[in-house]
Amino acid sequence: MELKTLLYEKEAGIGIITLNRPKTLNALNDELIGELSMLLDVIAADPEVQAVIITGGEKAFAAGGDILFMSTADTLQAEKFVESVRTAFDKIYQLDKPVIAAISGLALGGGSELALACDIRIAAEGSKIGQPEINLGIIPGAGGTQRLTRVVGPGWAKYLVMTGLPIDAETALKIGLVTAVVPKDQLMDEAKKLAGIMIAKSPVAMKAAKQCLNLSLDVDLAAGLSYELKTWSALFATEDQKEGMKAFLEKRQPVYKGR
Repeated sequence: MELKTLLYEKEAGIGIITLNRPKTLNALNDELIGELSMLLDVIAADPEVQAVIITGGEKAFAAGGDILFMSTADTLQAEKFVESVRTAFDKIYQLDKPVIAAISGLALGGGSELALACDIRIAAEGSKIGQPEINLGIIPGAGGTQRLTRVVGPGWAKYLVMTGLPIDAETALKIGLVTAVVPKDQLMDEAKKLAGIMIAKSPVAMKAAKQCLNLSLDVDLAAGLSYELKTWSALFATEDQKEGMKAFLEKRQPVYKGR
């Protein structure tokens, strides 16, 4: 597929998506969101891709939504746009492969929400993350009031959303918004290293783990524990489970087949 606002490459089982609107600091417009949504469908169906990294270059992960477009949008146009954004972000969240956000520079508004849809976030030193929508007379509409609260808790979510102030990478690390802060020139190497660790695991178990972890945010503890138990037990019918335990006993690295 031809991409105008994204770059995409595959490297050793990793699908690397780079937002590519540098003149607008990767502001999210309808074209970029449409391409992202279609690309995620391609990735979901590609057995060669076992982990995904989303990044945006050194200056900006994504500086937010396209304000020029939104400034003239009516209610229906705004709703249609943010629904398309949420659909794309939901595809990231629900993808049965791990997704890493490699953040450098600005991750504001929709950029922060894009990162929140990913499973793990790492940031380069000097990065800024925030939800400045309140400064424009609106609120986050693609996960900033919901996923953010689940990741950092209501106190920090309210601070970020209600003040509109960004936080630096070190503060993001302290509150659990990112899991690592690294030098800018090491960001992609660290993201690839992390993806490589996850690629070495059983794809079947990885899918099951992500499903259970996501479910834990949506159901009560008893329901979550029941689903976890059934999922855990079902993995004993897979070849990967047999291989993983056999390899452990034989003191060797497992060779998983994803079935």
